[in-house]
This record gives sequence, structure tokens and C-alpha cells, in this order.
Amino acid sequence: MATPNEVTFTLSRCCSSVPKARAVLRAKLGEWRASQAAAEDAELVLSELLTNALRVPVPGDRLVGVRIECRGRGDLLRLEVSDAGAGRPEVQRPGELDKGGRGLLLVENLAHRWGVDERRAAIGKTVWAELLAPGIDPAPAEVEIAAVTVRPGQCVRAWGAWRTVRAVRSERYASGGLAVIIVLDDGGPALRLDAAEPLTVRTTEFAESRVQPVASPVISS
Repeated sequence: MATPNEVTFTLSRCCSSVPKARAVLRAKLGEWRASQAAAEDAELVLSELLTNALRVPVPGDRLVGVRIECRGRGDLLRLEVSDAGAGRPEVQRPGELDKGGRGLLLVENLAHRWGVDERRAAIGKTVWAELLAPGIDPAPAEVEIAAVTVRPGQCVRAWGAWRTVRAVRSERYASGGLAVIIVLDDGGPALRLDAAEPLTVRTTEFAESRVQPVASPVISS
């Protein structure tokens, strides 16, 4: 299952799959607030990996799998392309007059590192590349905090959905304990909680920009 830090999808073996993959990557990097330079490098690398995968002879009409993942604390972007073909791609050193053969050379120059893995329990391989991309903000931070520390503008998990906090106030129980009343922006009933009761919280900006994964995991075997 994909997480907010990744997206996986499959593509048919046709030329139009390259711009489709670039569009998905661009949207995900926009969600993660990647820099323009990091986004441009990532698009070039993904294009080359996918173009190579589409050229490889495969049995039947197998699909190509793509996986995009933000690793660490947002400083590493991993791109994976899986195909059902045999063999391992190698970097070529074309001459000045050669018109092709520079794809993996470009990947080697732009990526922090790259490699090829055999697919476990399936035919084919996965070619991957990792790019240094400082500044990526991969996913909303979701933490549990005491109700008394919730502030307006935060998003809280309530009644099975994310809701933005509009106002917070406190009052004393007759017994002397502290209650926290959290008013939400959807016009529904306010939350009335003990001060120490935990709530799952994240910030509003992440809630508004969240994007769902586009499709299913990698290629059929």
C-alpha cells in the first residue's frame, strides 16, 4: 500500500506513457514543494528510465511499473521503473557524432546513485535512481498531542475525518478538572475533551494539499 511519501502506478508500453509519468511526478513534487531544479532533474531521470524500459523486449504485453518515493527527511528522491525484460542496462559512452545512447549517462550524471535490482518472485527487473533533493516536504506530520495544547489553525482527526480548528477555549468541571472545548470550521458540534486527552493533529496547509496515489503497484508478473 502506498503511503503519503510515495506513489506507485502502471503504464502501458507506448510512447504516451512518458509524458503521463512526468505529469504524475510533477504533481507529486508540487505536493512535496520540491524546488524547480530538483523537479527538472527528476523529470529528466524518470523520462530516461521509462524510455529504456519501453524499448526492452518483453514477453506478451506486460505493463511497466513506476514508483516515486521521498525518503529520509525529504532530502532523497527515489525513482523506480520496473519491466519484465531480461538483461541489465549499461551506461554507454557514445562519440560526438552518435545520435543516441546517452540516456543512462544522463541518469548517472544527475543521480546521487542508481542501480538495477531483480524483481523478487517475478520476472524482469527494477531500474532505480536516487536524487538528492533538499527542501522536499514529503508528508503531513501527524502526531498525538494533549487536547489542552491544540491551537486554532491546526487540523485534528475527529469523527473519522480531518477538520480544521477554528477556536479553542477551556472551562472547569464542577469537580475541578479542566475541560477543553474545540470549535471546528465545519459548523458541526464542538469537541469537549479532558485537557489531557490525546488528539491526532497536523497542520492545515497539508490537509488542503493532500493528493491520493493514482493507481496500483508495479507490473504484473
